[in-house]
Amino acid sequence: MINNNATGMTNAYHTTVMLKEAVDGIVTHADGVYVDCTFGGGGHSREILGRLSAKGRLIAFDQDEAAKNNLPEDDRLIFVPHNFRHLQRFLRLYAMEKVDGILADLGVSSHQFNVAERGFSIRYDAALDMRMDKRATLTAADILKNYPEEKLHKLFEQYGEVTNSKSLAKAIVAQRSLKDIETISQFKVAVYGLVKGNPNKYFAQVFQALRIEVNDELGALKELLEQSVAMLNQQGRIAVISFHSLEDRLVKSFFKNGSFEEQEDNIFGIKKTNPLKIITKKPQAPTEYEIKNNPRSRSARLRIAEKK
Repeated sequence: MINNNATGMTNAYHTTVMLKEAVDGIVTHADGVYVDCTFGGGGHSREILGRLSAKGRLIAFDQDEAAKNNLPEDDRLIFVPHNFRHLQRFLRLYAMEKVDGILADLGVSSHQFNVAERGFSIRYDAALDMRMDKRATLTAADILKNYPEEKLHKLFEQYGEVTNSKSLAKAIVAQRSLKDIETISQFKVAVYGLVKGNPNKYFAQVFQALRIEVNDELGALKELLEQSVAMLNQQGRIAVISFHSLEDRLVKSFFKNGSFEEQEDNIFGIKKTNPLKIITKKPQAPTEYEIKNNPRSRSARLRIAEKK
């Protein structure tokens, strides 16, 4: 059963984060065409559909096959069961050259955290999977088994900001020479002596790094942002909800420059024009009320930009 409340749209699958703020930020007219890059439990999509006329259209992406179970019966909705990095390809497939708004709510859904066998949560024991798209082949266990020590070190350092990433990588390589690390409990036992500070926080950082690598989350985000400018109509908007500093820095940089290319004057001394106008001068955070009702929203940050 779907329940609308002040914190967002809630169901057993997922509690929608910053529902009103995000949808307010992109839906500018009822007859428009909009994209929800991360359908999940359908909270943002339902809110968008509720603001559209019979002429409006919504394209929703989600690579997780479980998300399709949440689809509403609505002729205005097209569901694409793929990663949002394929935005441009599928919009053109459906003869939609331009759209009026794009929304991406990044990170992991409550459903993915709460289903033990998906391997996302440190609360359970399960295989170290972490694939959002089960059609993909790389799992967290594969990374722990096959990545060289230096690559593991950089992964934990850059994606998890793990303070002792070098020691952690060394311990994993030593352990796998004796026995493969295939489950969450095996991993915890193997590296527990290296835990710095709060164990839950430490393992959360390590799991974040593995999850980002398994799903190439930062690569997919960069591709989405790069495609978004070409796919937006003039005055069309893009809104991104991020959940950690790595994502937020990418979004901030792209919105500031309109590109990931080096922003230097060319040989003629002419600086490239940014096709985007920043709407949120500072990232918007959830209200205290929302955080109280949905603690997982605490780290969410919303940034919005408009195509000039």
